[in-house]
Amino acid sequence: MTQHVRGATRLAGLVALLAAGAGSASAHVKYVTPGSDPVEVAAFLSAALTDPFNLAVLGAGGVGVAVAGAAYLRFRPLPNDVRAFRRTMASYESLLPWLLRLAVGLPLVGAGFSGYFFSPAVQSSSPVFVRLFGITVGFLLLFGFGTRLVAAVGLGTYLVGLAVEPALVLAFEYVPGFLAIALVGGGRPSADHVVASMAADDRTFYSRIDPFYRRVALPFVERTRHLEAYVPAVLRVGLGLTFVYLGVAQKLMEPGDALAVVAKYDLTAVVPVAPELWVVGAGLTEALVGVLLVGGAFTRAASGVAFLLFTTTLFGLPDDPVLAHISLFGLVSALLVTGGGPLSVDRALSSRGADDAESDGDASGRSAGA
Repeated sequence: MTQHVRGATRLAGLVALLAAGAGSASAHVKYVTPGSDPVEVAAFLSAALTDPFNLAVLGAGGVGVAVAGAAYLRFRPLPNDVRAFRRTMASYESLLPWLLRLAVGLPLVGAGFSGYFFSPAVQSSSPVFVRLFGITVGFLLLFGFGTRLVAAVGLGTYLVGLAVEPALVLAFEYVPGFLAIALVGGGRPSADHVVASMAADDRTFYSRIDPFYRRVALPFVERTRHLEAYVPAVLRVGLGLTFVYLGVAQKLMEPGDALAVVAKYDLTAVVPVAPELWVVGAGLTEALVGVLLVGGAFTRAASGVAFLLFTTTLFGLPDDPVLAHISLFGLVSALLVTGGGPLSVDRALSSRGADDAESDGDASGRSAGA
């Protein structure tokens, strides 16, 4: 019996190491390897998923995640701590526009100075335009000037670029980032907030010469204010699709490049398992995080796992262009603040929990009245 317990403990520890280390293999592999020999996908998956040890590790990981989720929903441990955490995160919502601007503006400035177009995998044949675009749009977002318009320009430019260069899908996180910024605006602190405050004050000279604030900006904000509530859904779906793509299309469907990353950084020395298990484990971990984010299930937990994956990448892949991942760091941090939001499993479970609590309260009241 003791041997079985020890074996299960070791297996669980191995699963945990693989989950924590998956970030090293789950970086954008196109950035860190020049290419590799093609590997037949069906043969790779067949070899990886018919190995008994691989199946045991992956099965234990899947069962562990399912049991942990079910146990949390059933027992709701540490309720006061969870409420305090959520309350603290909610108190940061006024800083959400600033966080989003930093998350998108900083990597754009870095892309401009480095000479690539959104993604390090896309080197443009027009370096002057790429540099001017990245630096200009990035600094305007950081400064918070004309924020909604700049975000719309950035989104349109990315979508046009994606139609021309499909490799830009590696930077798809810019889509939810730009959309979210366009919805929330510059917030505070920002140049937009300063200008709006001056334009709204009839006592200032600027309010008499500003042709834009009352005629365009204020009506637009009033008409779109109700859409701000959907920012968490925009971020969830956009980031979730990004994770699913990176896990499935870039790892499981292109195992040759992923295996090259494992070999290049000797990741099997970190966790001594077969390279195939590294790749499959990383791909499935990213895909699971993506599915949870798209559905809005355990959103903050999934965002925390994603943040952990990105952090391990910093240490696991020393020549990975970290600046390109700042957008992902910032956007998952935004989800830690907002939670699942509307149209999410989390919201549905929260509403059902509130209804159950209200029903229990009514029942208790009727019993006391009786």
